[in-house]
Amino acid sequence: MTKRIFGKAYVVGDNIDTDQIIPAQYLMYVPTVPEELEKLGSHALCGLPESLYPLRFVEAGKTKTEYPIIIAGKNFGCGSSREHAPIALAAAGCRVVIAKSYARIFFRNCIATGVLFPYEIGERFPEKIEIGQELVVDLETETLLVADQVYPLKPLGDAKEVIEAGGIFNYAKKTGMIPVSS
Repeated sequence: MTKRIFGKAYVVGDNIDTDQIIPAQYLMYVPTVPEELEKLGSHALCGLPESLYPLRFVEAGKTKTEYPIIIAGKNFGCGSSREHAPIALAAAGCRVVIAKSYARIFFRNCIATGVLFPYEIGERFPEKIEIGQELVVDLETETLLVADQVYPLKPLGDAKEVIEAGGIFNYAKKTGMIPVSS
């Protein structure tokens, strides 16, 4: 497993809800079908208001983002409890979201699906980072590297193992909680 995630940041503010992450009209895509998962990802964050976010997370006509890291304010992932939200972000190529705080259901869905690392950071970062700025997230030390500054992330604890295993069911199989049939 990669211990560091390098890449450009996409920056959003507070209270980004699941309808903004993946609008309801795209929930007909089935994430277990590869072609549909790709289509789902191509619509990630398309519900953000263009007046506030003129630069799209996934460029029109593309299926992948150039931003593997999202920097957010407080209450990221609020709204409905749609599991499609972290799945859509990951399908687009996002690997980690760093926010001041999360809606608990979004945080749990990240862990249950094992597709994104949802780190919390002790201070507000959206005003400190520009869209497209290169960042490094060190998964081993659970830190964010910005230029020559290192910022601690709130450790994920046991949830990190679940994400690294690929979600709750893979973790349960890996640890013997669910028998693996041969």
